[in-house]
Amino acid sequence: MSARGLHWASINEISFVAGMRFLFWVCRVFGRWPFRIVLYPVLAWYVLTKPLPRRASRDYLDSMQAHTGRKLPGVMRHFAAFGESILDKMLLWGGLYPVDDVELHGGELITDAVAAGQGGLMICAHLGNLELCRVLSRQRHDIKLTVLVHTRHAQAFNDMLASLNPDSSLNLMQVTEMSPATAMLLSERVARGEFVVIAGDRVPVSHNPRVAIADFLGAPAPFPVGPHILAGILQCPVYLIFSMRRGRRAHVYFETFRERVRIPRKDRDAALAELAGDYARRLEHHTMQAPLEWFNFYDFWHLPELESPDAPR
Repeated sequence: MSARGLHWASINEISFVAGMRFLFWVCRVFGRWPFRIVLYPVLAWYVLTKPLPRRASRDYLDSMQAHTGRKLPGVMRHFAAFGESILDKMLLWGGLYPVDDVELHGGELITDAVAAGQGGLMICAHLGNLELCRVLSRQRHDIKLTVLVHTRHAQAFNDMLASLNPDSSLNLMQVTEMSPATAMLLSERVARGEFVVIAGDRVPVSHNPRVAIADFLGAPAPFPVGPHILAGILQCPVYLIFSMRRGRRAHVYFETFRERVRIPRKDRDAALAELAGDYARRLEHHTMQAPLEWFNFYDFWHLPELESPDAPR
């Protein structure tokens, strides 16, 4: 692939967090506004020295503006929102985040399932701060989560969270490819009333990733089909989770996606494309509510392993 088409896992999107320990200290001692003042020199260095994430942010913001007709702030504001989300993650695991101020929407879907002893699959996105879901699952409802991640590209950041609270990594499962043994393990956990969480807006880490093409912000983009295949294996309720900050409050949305996912052998690709398209539409809906809260700093519309290197915009 060209440099523009680098896979997201090849881009160290958290490389500017080397200074986040200092910024975290600034916030703890002086408050959020001094943190923001000090944050901008860090962001300026990052934006100037990292052309691929900078270009990806610009392309995304242009696509959002063209699709909605709304004027959006520039790349620096987009990265500033990302910096704020990193701070929120550090405050969360440092026990300093006001979790009681988080507004839950549709939370009864999950609490009712827990009360009935029924597990499920949750498909999330890189929108807002999904760490809120892990913390809230413990502090409010004692929901048992297994979060499937590929975090080797962000090891320094995860080590930093672990230094604040060792529990930050307890329910993460490192998965590059879904093996039969992993699928069986996850099925056992769901059968015990637990929940599995997987991202639906990043192409899998593989030489030949399995994707379906769905419209997103007016252009075709590749979405992973792995979450939907996993849903078909687990045969459990499937939910969507979206998180975002609106004003001073954080919001977490839960939605029912499917009661069960059944993927027929015939027209399998069409069924997966329909599922990916439905997910993409819900992701687009929530991303439009908080455009600066979507943190995929790579060429999202790039179509890997296809003859046409980039989707039309």
